[in-house]
Amino acid sequence: MKIKIDPVEAINEGLVKGMSVIGDLYGEHKIYLPQVLTAASAMYGALDVLLPLIPKASLKDSKKCITAVVEGDVHDIGKNIVKTMLTAGGFVVTDLGKDVAPELIANEAESNGIDILCLSTLMTPTMDNMKKTVDLLNENGYRKNCTITIGGPPTSPDFAKQIGADHRDNNAQDAVRYLKESV
Repeated sequence: MKIKIDPVEAINEGLVKGMSVIGDLYGEHKIYLPQVLTAASAMYGALDVLLPLIPKASLKDSKKCITAVVEGDVHDIGKNIVKTMLTAGGFVVTDLGKDVAPELIANEAESNGIDILCLSTLMTPTMDNMKKTVDLLNENGYRKNCTITIGGPPTSPDFAKQIGADHRDNNAQDAVRYLKESV
């Protein structure tokens, strides 16, 4: 027997709620990274099936987001968790990957009309590339159109303020919560 269910409803009532539980459990240290990654893999498999079935009009109000690990850093587990939680939260996410040049990030944000930019790094020496990215967005005038969050162990709220980012995320749940409340 076939059951017809709206793909948006399947995402919101199934995948989003499920990943919200996963995010809460991870935040409470009741599950660990392997379980989060397994849940994320299952969610992305389901999204591969469901997203093509959604009429484009249903996505028109969703905020567009880019995630990237800045140039010089190849550590992307945190970024991948943020990407997963943003997708589960209803954001349309483009993942630029790891070791991404500031010029490419700024160009992608501007040319694709991105609403949100999430930058991460695990290494202190690459923090300068977060600043370079924000500076490029300021230079091309696109910064005013884009909310920027940063994350990673060497970053801080003070550093976010120094480089002109809007927020420093403590974790993926913090990022999604902040963006849902402010964007």
